[in-house]
Amino acid sequence: MTKISSLCVFCGSKNGTDPAHKAQARRLGALMAEGGITLVYGGGRIGLMGVVADAVLAGGGQVIGVIPEFLKDMEVGNDSVSEQIVTDSMHERKTRMFELSDGFVVLPGGLGTLDETLEIITWKQLRLHSKPIVVLNSGGYWSAFQDLIRRTIDGDFAHPAVEDLFTLVGTADDVLPALAAQPEPQEVVLTSHL
Repeated sequence: MTKISSLCVFCGSKNGTDPAHKAQARRLGALMAEGGITLVYGGGRIGLMGVVADAVLAGGGQVIGVIPEFLKDMEVGNDSVSEQIVTDSMHERKTRMFELSDGFVVLPGGLGTLDETLEIITWKQLRLHSKPIVVLNSGGYWSAFQDLIRRTIDGDFAHPAVEDLFTLVGTADDVLPALAAQPEPQEVVLTSHL
């Protein structure tokens, strides 16, 4: 695995009810700044997106916000970022975030975060990339997601190796080591059902 110099963080435009989410987002941002890792994210200044971006900036780190024009005002685009990229569509946003990132971290979030998470894991299953993906299970938020993935395996809709496409961790301090330790995706995750 090559050195991670930029990380895409998928997370909510709200903070959620569990204060652990905000604390973990802040800690992740601080660790990224400390490690010289550029944050690539959805470009908002509200919710967990704003928390992680503010923490990276406060630590002297670099932040690239990628936001579609139609969401810029709705999500209260963050003009304090090091670089802001405004796209024409959600598809272009996700593509740019992918292109700019060496790996992915998922924090709690809503439907948009679920969409981004499933898409980046699916792209890895399809062998379109081999970048590491870490899901930060703050307050047990992503436990049901992990159960759903296991259900696809138990129901014979996916090979057991799909569980290795991402790593679930409990705290922000576990994220960087998990990124470094993640195995390459196995070909069988794609070919087992073809």
